Amino acid sequence: MSEFPAGAPGLPGGRFEGREAFRQLVRDALACAAREGWREIILSDASFEEWPLGERAVSESLHAWARAGRHMVLLARRYDHVMREHARFVQWRTRWSHIVTATGCAGADPLDLPSAIWSPAWVLERRETERSIGYCGSEPERRVALREQLDEWLLKSTPAFPATTLGL
Repeated sequence: MSEFPAGAPGLPGGRFEGREAFRQLVRDALACAAREGWREIILSDASFEEWPLGERAVSESLHAWARAGRHMVLLARRYDHVMREHARFVQWRTRWSHIVTATGCAGADPLDLPSAIWSPAWVLERRETERSIGYCGSEPERRVALREQLDEWLLKSTPAFPATTLGL
């Protein structure tokens, strides 16, 4: 991981490289979201396979973040891996289903769907998922461009990853 110039709010800005650098940035971003009270977050990835969503620290950050007036959007190609490997996250999503919207683009090419975190204050975008290379920062143009890209994908998506499964 390279040295980062200071980013807002208390998060780094600049290039990152490597799976562990990416995973740490996800942890740090969600902890910051809880601390700073981000009102909106979008998490996007083809499968969330390399994300640390099942870790206790991430679960604690999400619990601290979740409250009335907050909203999270999840965008994925599929949620199979999340349901199999991230039990804490699945439990959190069930408990907080009223503030979480989950959508899917099953027909999307996994390499085309953004691997990103978007918030009004800071963004992270993994541009090369195989080697986990990307950029993060708080620059307005970076936030606007990523939001526009995510909005295009959200328009193509349909509801997915239900909080509960009804059976007969």
